[in-house]
Amino acid sequence: MNNVTTSDTTRHTARGDCLDYVATHLVSRAALLVRLLVKQVPLGDISRTEGEVLGILSGGPRRITELAELEGLAQPTMTLLVKRLEARGWVAREGLPADGRVVIVSITEAGEAVFEGFRCEFRAALRTDLEVLSDEQLAELLAATDTLGTFVETLQGAGER
Repeated sequence: MNNVTTSDTTRHTARGDCLDYVATHLVSRAALLVRLLVKQVPLGDISRTEGEVLGILSGGPRRITELAELEGLAQPTMTLLVKRLEARGWVAREGLPADGRVVIVSITEAGEAVFEGFRCEFRAALRTDLEVLSDEQLAELLAATDTLGTFVETLQGAGER
């Protein structure tokens, strides 16, 4: 005897449709949002990628290989970017005593200040853009933002295992 009801099938199909929709659209829409914000914000001396790397480092020191993975860049490209950031005084590089091949990168006070300015510009631009949303849309986006944060933490935890 089949214990699957019509509502179970509909629910699974609806969930599958939701999964497909999010998997198809989330990343491209998030990337487009960032590009639109970049067009609005005067970045001055910092590129979007430099800002993103400083943002990662504001959460704590990282290996160059980790930075490259997180940014989707080749390790030699990240090494050049880190050298450029170091020349500006925004990051510091240090070798691990146990393994001289490993380079740990940390953000400096100057880098924190630059990143905070970068973040404030983006926050101000996005806040202005969000004003067009209704209260209901803003509440939905708030919930989605929290869900996205939890999802990112889950993915980061899975990547660290």
